[in-house]
Amino acid sequence: MSSNNCLWTRSFFAVCGGNFLLFFAFYLLLPALPMYLLDNFSVSKSTVGVILSSYTITALLIRPFAGYMVDSFSRKQLLLVCYFAFTLFFGGYLLAGTVLVFAAIRAAHGLAFGTVTVSNSTVAIDIMPSHRRGEGIGYYGVSSNLAMATGPTVSMYLLDAFHNYDYLFGISLISCVLGFICVTTIKMPVKDKVKPEVKEPLSLDRFFLIKGIPGVIALFPLSFSYGVLSTYLAVYGKEEVGIESGAGLYFMMMAGGLIFSRLTSGRWLNKGYITRIITFGVIFLFLGYSVFIFLKNPVGFYLSAAVLGMGYGFICPSFQTLFINLAPHNQRGTANSTYFTAWDLGLGCGVLVGGSIAEMADYSAAYLFSLFLVVLGFVFFRLFTASHFNRNKLR
Repeated sequence: MSSNNCLWTRSFFAVCGGNFLLFFAFYLLLPALPMYLLDNFSVSKSTVGVILSSYTITALLIRPFAGYMVDSFSRKQLLLVCYFAFTLFFGGYLLAGTVLVFAAIRAAHGLAFGTVTVSNSTVAIDIMPSHRRGEGIGYYGVSSNLAMATGPTVSMYLLDAFHNYDYLFGISLISCVLGFICVTTIKMPVKDKVKPEVKEPLSLDRFFLIKGIPGVIALFPLSFSYGVLSTYLAVYGKEEVGIESGAGLYFMMMAGGLIFSRLTSGRWLNKGYITRIITFGVIFLFLGYSVFIFLKNPVGFYLSAAVLGMGYGFICPSFQTLFINLAPHNQRGTANSTYFTAWDLGLGCGVLVGGSIAEMADYSAAYLFSLFLVVLGFVFFRLFTASHFNRNKLR
């Protein structure tokens, strides 16, 4: 960790900038890909779910190994390799002429995403002062939230103006090139440059934080719901609410809620109120999804965005801090990868199962199932996860 008490260093700006540009490229494609697959390849809704979920599934599979690599090798060098690989795949989308090639590229891209996000977030935590870590994680997350606000908005604007998906793939590629340049300027603390003389033996806990299992179980249903929400939002808005091109504004309002809650909760995380903030966040999720499902008009549609954004803004940095506080310092990468594994597991299942439920019934049924899982996740967190964390936390 940095010996400097200042959070806002040049390296912190660089890692946040790299994170913003990475997620801007990600969110630029997110609302457009379901429509791209339906328009260009005429596939079924369930096939769209399978193809899009492959990205998250492969990211999920690589997460434990990414955590081990981050804890075992120079973090900055690993970040540069992973970021470069992630960037290259955006060029692949421009070359995909069949649905099978596109599916293969999308699945491989998930591997790069899984490693680069673990690497970048762990580097960010390394350069934060330890006593401002909760606050720093919140600010770091704001960079991806800003990408959430701008990416889908730019995406929908470009599609409406030019009706050409290649523009989106090209801009995503340029965004990641700029992000790669940003992360090359990061200056790591000295400990990243000194390799330990004695290597710890391999064990399961080097790949997956065993003490984090109750947290994984509680986080899974919350990220499942987000997977359904973020992937099928544009189609749901068009088919069941009657809003054309509403995804961009929705994500912008959701990002506003995310940023507000992240900025206000950071100092409370530093004071140790992790489980209370998560509880508060899940209540917001319940209210937001209820409005989203049962108030099918523009007011309810966009109101839910702000409420859900606040809910996830409270939950995400709190859960990440929860995993980090359960792990010793030399397993910080493993703790990060376990957090992302839990998130990706739920996200991928949400995309896959949500598409199947929509195929059998409709998108409202998929979101109702998501709401049910939010309630289950809340019950499990209050009964098991919170007490487990309070017994086993290291800091």
